[in-house]
Amino acid sequence: MRTAPRLADVVLNRALRRLPAPTTGYTVRRERIEMRDGVALTADHYQPTGEVGGTLLVRCPYGRGFPFALVFGRMYAARGYRVILQSVRGTFGSAGVFEPMVNEAADGADTVAWLRTQPWFTGSFGTIGLSYLGFTQWALLADPPPELAASVITVGPHDLYQSTWGAGSFALNDFLGWSHLMAHQEDRPRIRAGVHQLTAQRKVKRAAAGRPLGTAGRKLLGDGSAWYESWVEHPDADDPFWDVLRHPAALEQSRVPVLLLGGWQDLFLDQTLAQYRALRDRGAEVAMTIGPWTHTQMLTAGLGLVTAESLQWLDTHLRGSTTTPRPSRVRIFTAGRGWEDRSDWAPADAWQAWYLQPGGTLATTAPDAAATPATFRFDPSDPPPTIGGRLLSAAAGYRNDSRLHRRADMLSFTSATLTEDLDVFGVPVLELDHSSDTGHVDLFVRVSEVDTRGRSVNVADGYRRLRQRTGPVRIELDALARRFPAGSRIRVLIGGGNHPRYAANPGTGEAPISATRVQPALHTLPFGRSRLLLPADRRDGLDQ
Repeated sequence: MRTAPRLADVVLNRALRRLPAPTTGYTVRRERIEMRDGVALTADHYQPTGEVGGTLLVRCPYGRGFPFALVFGRMYAARGYRVILQSVRGTFGSAGVFEPMVNEAADGADTVAWLRTQPWFTGSFGTIGLSYLGFTQWALLADPPPELAASVITVGPHDLYQSTWGAGSFALNDFLGWSHLMAHQEDRPRIRAGVHQLTAQRKVKRAAAGRPLGTAGRKLLGDGSAWYESWVEHPDADDPFWDVLRHPAALEQSRVPVLLLGGWQDLFLDQTLAQYRALRDRGAEVAMTIGPWTHTQMLTAGLGLVTAESLQWLDTHLRGSTTTPRPSRVRIFTAGRGWEDRSDWAPADAWQAWYLQPGGTLATTAPDAAATPATFRFDPSDPPPTIGGRLLSAAAGYRNDSRLHRRADMLSFTSATLTEDLDVFGVPVLELDHSSDTGHVDLFVRVSEVDTRGRSVNVADGYRRLRQRTGPVRIELDALARRFPAGSRIRVLIGGGNHPRYAANPGTGEAPISATRVQPALHTLPFGRSRLLLPADRRDGLDQ
């Protein structure tokens, strides 16, 4: 048994000034928790020295040190929560083999079975965590134990297929990058792991440019992350391979109160919104906060607010506190307006249409359909680069993307200067008449905001793999809540790729994991019906 370091507590408390002050000291001891197959998992048990207000279970693949010991262990223990911070199977002292997501349902259930046998267990507990730690919660919620009283899930997916292949092309930057992280996170000495972290983005970008995809990835990963090729080998949504890697039952059955915390530039934003809708529609108790953050910013810029709302939710559902009720079911950061309390996530049902125009402009009236179509040529050997967006890397977020506007292989359409503010709330849609000279192409589309200085910043992206040469295409972009201010302009970008966020389509129809040949493609977009639909804001959704 050891006492938690006071210096770390001081640092954390300064970073989280908006939280209630610590109420107690605590101790930390090591636990070994046996699973049904005899494999023992390691956990750190944070025990408050004063009154215990509830028990929290946190299951993590990234170790039990910084930052997770601070954010989930010490912070909650100092406010009266008993915390079991467990390393998942095959990581950081837990026995067995780490297979991402595969064992989390069974191991989570076995950990709850262990909780029931402990003399200090009071009969209820909550779960908390972000990213993979959120997936472990959905795995438990697929068959929720009766003792589970509340969950706080921050940027946590429930469906790995949707994250990897949902756009039709493999999310290369995110999941080759994550596999690289997992292959080296326990390197010794620790400085080796640190060096890998510092050079990871450059190495992943270089590997992503290699062919075939499987061989190039394996060269980067070495002997680690054996699962990588299996992800790339299974691009079909209905493949039984993915069944154990997604938990739709959690959305269909659970009645556990859930707080969802996300960011507009988080790679799992679409799943966070889908989770909210599914639980809301079933009448489950659910609340949601979406801030102006990327995935990694949930532990930096967003940490104070995220932790404050998490603590409030847990105090309400585990302690029965009524002193600080949540002001609204949905809390949204609207760019250009700030934080807003809303009664619901209710995207606008009124649309403003912006038509693509000859000459690269964007207007609210349709052009002559007989105008010469716009064309661009996509070369898989030189795809448009990823600039900003919902990535799992430090390069994520809102970025100056003017360089894309200037590329010859991108179409760009820019509106006149807005004379008044334009409020958008919901999911933009791009409808295109489209054809290509091959049957194997992708479309990357983006909406950007151009400010009064001419600087273009990404707002929302969409991506689709097409299977037909000719026909109408409808692409939903990222959800957003945004005010385009008077004086700004709206820009639509269209290209054949976004690399290395997505694996470039080789254009040959070969399997992505083994494709070595490439075939450039000519894209043609007729005018007349091609348009961007922006959801106008529903002001009646605001809580007054």
